[in-house]
Amino acid sequence: MSKHIHVVGLDAFNGTKLQRIDVPEGLQVHALMAYDEVKGQDTIDFDALLQTASQRLRGSNQPVDGVIGWWDFPTTSLVPQICQRFELHGASLESVLKCEHKYWSRLVQREAIPDYIPQFCAVDPFHEDPKSQLTLDYPFWIKPVKGFASQLGFRIGSDADFDNAIQIIRREIGRLGDPFDALLRKVDLPDAVAAVGGHFCIAEEIIGGRQCTLEGYVHDGDVQIYGTVDSIRLPNRSSFQRYQYPSRLPRRVQRWMEAVAKRIMIHIGYDNATFNMEFFWDPKRKKLSMLEINPRLSQSHADLFEKVHGVPHFQIMTDLALGRAPHWTGREGDANCAAKFFIRRFSDARVTQVPDAETIRQIEADFPGCQIDVRVKPGTVLSDLKDQDAYSYELADVFMGAANQQELLRNFSAVRKRLKFRFAKPTKQRRHPDPEEAGSIT
Repeated sequence: MSKHIHVVGLDAFNGTKLQRIDVPEGLQVHALMAYDEVKGQDTIDFDALLQTASQRLRGSNQPVDGVIGWWDFPTTSLVPQICQRFELHGASLESVLKCEHKYWSRLVQREAIPDYIPQFCAVDPFHEDPKSQLTLDYPFWIKPVKGFASQLGFRIGSDADFDNAIQIIRREIGRLGDPFDALLRKVDLPDAVAAVGGHFCIAEEIIGGRQCTLEGYVHDGDVQIYGTVDSIRLPNRSSFQRYQYPSRLPRRVQRWMEAVAKRIMIHIGYDNATFNMEFFWDPKRKKLSMLEINPRLSQSHADLFEKVHGVPHFQIMTDLALGRAPHWTGREGDANCAAKFFIRRFSDARVTQVPDAETIRQIEADFPGCQIDVRVKPGTVLSDLKDQDAYSYELADVFMGAANQQELLRNFSAVRKRLKFRFAKPTKQRRHPDPEEAGSIT
């Protein structure tokens, strides 16, 4: 009899990936909640989303063998609560929050891996004198305790940078801060964490070097890392240029990261779910630093794993949701390396033209395995887009595989030239990236 998996935030692009995975009994996928219900909303009512998901599961005429999701908050926190209510396999909500709440996460990291984290402090942006709370010298990063995709994350190098960032954060932090506070009320928090709610920020010492992301899982207390993806940034040091797999970091450094990752995940008590963990390796200083833990796999990496391994890492997530030890393959894909490339713009505009369907079809035919996901449409005002980083707007994603990195970059360059976007000035420009931060990017 087929296994039935219910997905929080099912989207068409990743839904096709689920059809590629191997479940011996066969797999049937159901949309518990659509993508638009959990992503891109102006407001998020966490309790209402949880109630809706629970009602739909209770009213479903299909078996419920597992519930999964690959998006960040609120999905990451909805899934464990749904699993708990319906006695399904998954991580506990408390262990998820020890990853999601950036300040709480740093506190538990300081207990287990103090040599691998930066200096940090909590900042209330609504304090009458926010600067008085800082225990760090410039430069540093400031970001909400709950955020993702570098939203409201600012590199601070001066008083002026700090004041400007605080103004923007005060205006926009409530979108995630309000529902995150509603979630935090469901858990008994340590005193040090209870005082730092969803409207707080964390300031952190700058860490640098070569960035990568470890993809892993925990099954019955056994922590496993199954892949490392290089996260390559643009000159502005905030926006990602591409994710590339497999990592080109030295294997000894990857093993070092894996040991650190296993130590902290055991300490947190996270179990029976996937995670990813971001690191920086500074080869000059021989220094390893951990940036953050995400209590989910990265859906951005699914196509990369599929191109190299022959199956997306949704296989691992699904196995865990079914209560099984994950089944993972060797390198059985068509490519030796693969990447997700981001096409971005660094100033506000109104989109007047995007690549048409025929152009995309022809490019994908000319470069077998290439997939292009255009994220905007004519009429889109870029500053209206949700879930963007603080310095750029995402226009399109391009997934490609190749025999080697040289071929990969050469092919993307050819594809990029054929993807034409046109813009006009918006009625009102609402964001002004710092030209120095944007570097030479146009």
